[in-house]
Amino acid sequence: MSIKLMDVVGRVSHNCDIMFRVIDIREENGQKIALLYGEDIRLMADAPYEDLIQMDKNRRMRMSEEFRSLEEQSFQLIRQDVDLVKQKQEYDATAGYSKPYSYFQMPGRVLHIDGDQNYLKKCLSVYEKVGVPVYGVHCNEKEMSNKVVELIDYYRPDILVITGHDAYSKSKGNMKDINAYRHSKDFVQTVRTARKKVPHLDQLVIFAGACQSHFESLIQAGANFASSPSRVNIHALDPVYIVAKISFTPFMERINVWDVLRNTLTGEKGLGGIETKGVLRTGMPFKRPEDA
Repeated sequence: MSIKLMDVVGRVSHNCDIMFRVIDIREENGQKIALLYGEDIRLMADAPYEDLIQMDKNRRMRMSEEFRSLEEQSFQLIRQDVDLVKQKQEYDATAGYSKPYSYFQMPGRVLHIDGDQNYLKKCLSVYEKVGVPVYGVHCNEKEMSNKVVELIDYYRPDILVITGHDAYSKSKGNMKDINAYRHSKDFVQTVRTARKKVPHLDQLVIFAGACQSHFESLIQAGANFASSPSRVNIHALDPVYIVAKISFTPFMERINVWDVLRNTLTGEKGLGGIETKGVLRTGMPFKRPEDA
C-alpha cells in the first residue's frame, strides 16, 4: 500500500513506537524522504520512504487511548491544583470565611504562539477547560521572532508560550551545538526578542521549546521554563499544564519548579525552569450587573 500525504505512519526501524503524520514527500539524492510530524508528541522527523508503514486502525486507537489516559490523569491533577488555589484565595479573601466578602479572580493572560495548527487547537481546548484566558496564534517557527513584539503589544499577555516542532539531529553535530537542532535556534531568537521587549522575568513569564529542544540556550535567552533538559520528546500538551499552574498561582507566591513539573506527562527529563512568581490577582467586591 502506497503512503500518501497526511497518512498516519510508523517507522519500522524504531518499532513504530511513535505515530507520525506524513507532511511532505520529496526526493533527495535519488532517495524518497518523508517529512513527519508526531501525532501526540511535538517531534519533527525525516525518514526514508521505505522505512515507513501505515499504522493500522486498531494500533492507532490503542496508542491514542494510552495518550488520552495520561492526558486525563494530568488534567485532573491540574484541575485539582487550580481548585485548591481558588479555595485558598477564598479563605484569605474572607478572613477565614468569617466575613461575607465577594471577590473575583484574574488569572494570567496567555499568548500561545504555535508552529503547529492542530496542536494549537488541542492546547486551546485544554486552556478553556481549566479556565485560563488565552489567545492562540499559529505561526511558522522561522517567522516567530519577527512577529512576537507586535503580538505582545497587541495582546499584552502575562505569559508567553513559544512552541511548535523541533528535533535534534546527530548527523548535524553534538548535543551542545544549537545548529544541530531543527528549530531551537528560532525559538531562542524569539525568546531573546521577547525579553528585549519585556526584560523582567516576572512581568512576562515565558515557556519555550518543543521535542528535544536545546534547553540551556532557551533558559539563557530568557525563558522561565523550557524543554528539553535530557533532549527527550515532550507531549503536545505539556506547555499547557505548566502555564495553567503559573496562571492560577497568586502573584505574591513563588512557584516551586518541581510542583510544576510533577503534573506534566514528561517530567524533569523533558521540562525544566527557574523559580518564578505566579500571575493570579484577586479583587473585590464582585458585583453582578443585576446587583448594581
